[in-house]
Amino acid sequence: MSIASSNSSMRVPAGFRNLLEGLVREVLREQPTNVVAFAAQHFQKLLEQREAGGTDPVAWGAMLED
Repeated sequence: MSIASSNSSMRVPAGFRNLLEGLVREVLREQPTNVVAFAAQHFQKLLEQREAGGTDPVAWGAMLED
């Protein structure tokens, strides 16, 4: 069984790379035993910051990637 390949290329959303790099940095710094739970908490904090009217990490990351 073969999988048909496509000529289309997928693009990573703006700011996504920056978000992942931030997560990786925090995981390496904290060395959590449960990385999935740590990632959920990390992204929850970022969401709370955005909703509180602080900086939007996705928008900030998109600006850095340009």
